[in-house]
Amino acid sequence: MQNLSKNSKALHILLGVLLAFGALNAFGGGWYGMSGAEGVPVEWLEGSPFESYFLPSLILFVVVGGSFLTASILNFRYSRLSRVVSFASTGVVFIWLTTQVIIIGYVSWMQPATAVFGACLLMLTAFLKKDRS
Repeated sequence: MQNLSKNSKALHILLGVLLAFGALNAFGGGWYGMSGAEGVPVEWLEGSPFESYFLPSLILFVVVGGSFLTASILNFRYSRLSRVVSFASTGVVFIWLTTQVIIIGYVSWMQPATAVFGACLLMLTAFLKKDRS
């Protein structure tokens, strides 16, 4: 563990909590979609490479949720990798969100909310000290 100031530790904890929240959200959305996404029109997928929500939901669960969870754990451990992995996980969610909007369009308040959440993560991550090893 690095010698960190109280402010740095607090920032890591805040990011850890927010990233864990993002992971839980991705796991929940992924599970919902893999379970059939009841109430979500399959017609939204017309013209996309997907016939159902299973595969995109699996990607949401594993890739988005997994990257957020990894970044969260690294922040709670005050890892030197937490900054780069936090940036990467935020990049993953922006790629996910952009791809989603391209495929199904703007359909939910959660899309802009996720974009704002991602922007907040980017700003907070930028305040983490760079690895000096």
